Amino acid sequence: MSLDGHPRGVLVPAVTPFHHDLSVDAKRFVEHCRWLLAEGASGLAVFGTTSEANALSIAERTNLLERLIDGGIPASVLLPGTGCCALPDTVALTKHATERGSFGVLMLPPFYYKGVSDEGLYASVAEVVDRVGDARLRIYLYHIPSMAGVGFSLALIERLLKSYKGVVVGIKDSSGDWKYTKALLDGFPGFEVFPGAETYLLDTLRAGGAGCISATANVNVAAMDALIRAYKSASAEGLQRQLTAIRAAIQKYPLVSANKAILARIHNDESWDVVRPPLVALGPDQRTALFASLDALGFKSRQTVAAQ
Repeated sequence: MSLDGHPRGVLVPAVTPFHHDLSVDAKRFVEHCRWLLAEGASGLAVFGTTSEANALSIAERTNLLERLIDGGIPASVLLPGTGCCALPDTVALTKHATERGSFGVLMLPPFYYKGVSDEGLYASVAEVVDRVGDARLRIYLYHIPSMAGVGFSLALIERLLKSYKGVVVGIKDSSGDWKYTKALLDGFPGFEVFPGAETYLLDTLRAGGAGCISATANVNVAAMDALIRAYKSASAEGLQRQLTAIRAAIQKYPLVSANKAILARIHNDESWDVVRPPLVALGPDQRTALFASLDALGFKSRQTVAAQ
């Protein structure tokens, strides 16, 4: 196990279900998170990009976290996203998650202003740590420069680890740049590195990484967990090829909408297709093409298998 017994393996950035009026369906969110854990998830990285977190209000995010815990999801498997543009919002969400017992928080950098310096990003993390003021706080940085427009340089991470040893403990690396991921793994022993896609899962495990935090784990977590359990075996390369092929088929489409379309099919429930604007659901032709690609790859979830 990892630092403080925190989860390693597949942490799923659970999608957020909505009613047709675009209000949050908290009951179905709890059910989905329970299903993911039953399918093999080690933890739940809720309220990230795939969760449509930046389309959720602060109140909605805190309420959903409460609903998860009250619904029997252990706080010890929860890694809520808390990074916002506004410092007070980040502090409020981080404080709430920490006080409720989440094993850590996944923190985006402030992402509205572009071209900001490492000094400014360092100050933003430092202010959150100081204002939360809780020895239980564990921060996992969220590096996704393609979406945020800003990210965490290796020099900045080194500085944060020196200043906040035992507080800044890991990263979700959604750069898609294996060279950067490998530099994290090689340069910061003991730092929990989770790539944001299963494409590099086997390479990451072999290099001592923690696992992955992947959007497509919403629909394929069991297969990812199988690779993690077998990554030292002769079957590992084949398992990785299958994961990579399924990921490639899904990411031809907007990932949030594609995941929801697949979940609608798995659960035979069209309400899974609802996304909040500005996102839009997949069109009929897109759905047909996506499902045909997955069927050709022999894709099945345990839920689908159990229903047969």
